[in-house]
Amino acid sequence: MKILILGGDGFCGWPTSLYLSKVGHEVVIADNLSRRQIDVLLAVESLTPIASIDERLASWKKQTNKSISYVELDVAQEYDKLLEVIKNVKPDAVVHFAEQRSAPYSMKSPKTKRYTVDNNVNATHNLMCALVESGSDAHVVHLGSMGVYGYGWSGSAPIPEGYLPVTIDTPDGSLVREILHPANPGSVYHLTKTLDQLMFAFYAKNDQLRVTDLHQGIVWGTQTSETLLDEALINRFDYDGDYGTVLNRFLMEAAIKRPLSVHGSGGQTRAFIHIKDSVRCIEIALNNPPKKGDKPKIFNQMTETYTVKELAELIAKLTGAKIEYVTNPRKEDDQNDLVVENQQFLALGLSPTTLSDGLLVEIEQIAKKYAKRIDQSKIPAKSTWNRTIKLTKQ
Repeated sequence: MKILILGGDGFCGWPTSLYLSKVGHEVVIADNLSRRQIDVLLAVESLTPIASIDERLASWKKQTNKSISYVELDVAQEYDKLLEVIKNVKPDAVVHFAEQRSAPYSMKSPKTKRYTVDNNVNATHNLMCALVESGSDAHVVHLGSMGVYGYGWSGSAPIPEGYLPVTIDTPDGSLVREILHPANPGSVYHLTKTLDQLMFAFYAKNDQLRVTDLHQGIVWGTQTSETLLDEALINRFDYDGDYGTVLNRFLMEAAIKRPLSVHGSGGQTRAFIHIKDSVRCIEIALNNPPKKGDKPKIFNQMTETYTVKELAELIAKLTGAKIEYVTNPRKEDDQNDLVVENQQFLALGLSPTTLSDGLLVEIEQIAKKYAKRIDQSKIPAKSTWNRTIKLTKQ
């Protein structure tokens, strides 16, 4: 396939681009390098050293003798250029990662809230419009989020994969209809993912675009077999309070012998997936597209769940770190259940990497190896969900 990857320089986009190139697809990356620019604004770098995009692509060519093309493009702002790229590349599929991906960053300030909406919603809508205007039948695979469902309000009932059957009582009896699962976003970032799925539903219905939306959990892990080939290919490891995941924060704290900072009670349940499995899920989705005229396919892209407290206890057991409870900067319940259906990917051949299998690699090969690059002042989460939250130790 000829695959256009929007946002192919980012944490999920880069290893996906390398893997799809390795297995024989013709890959074109389009990216405006905004994630690198946000690092400058936040005055923080990935724990792992990130080479320039030119160095990355040259290293890939040297290591594999395979070429990946690159186009500098702001998908959210440069519609005419996006349209031209689609017409020239003529992709069989478009993988859409071109969105600001951090919930804390999206809640940091009015400016970052507005940027997240402007960037994410415009990028998705520009892509839909460009595909229609160009006459392209490219299959769109979009990286969404489990956060569209929200946390805690569905109790122990499993969250289905995107669609919910509902029974409507009428004077003539009952009707069963299938609707998009009710959305309950917990941040501006998750709000944009909710708007994305409504756009996909509309354009699939109105213009017969073919879309697969992947509702993904927290991605953990840094390396894939492709990024391990050369340090110039290494993937990002974000540990700061805006872009670092809870797992990366714990790993860094353990590596420098700081207590693991559990937000609130630690009873919040989260869904996880390893970056290698995320990349594999993209491939599975590409190989199993919906038919023209079908509603968007929705997969729950996760492999296991842990509470924040359970995750801290697992890392503490492996490293001997202490655990410290601090104020939760998010506006959420102290505890929630999260039961998620994910049978579609498993049925299509996904063999998951579990936290218990992979954490020691992250500790030894990433957190400890690059610990000298850390700026400890960037670890604590400082972006709060509203003005009433005051961050303190408990």
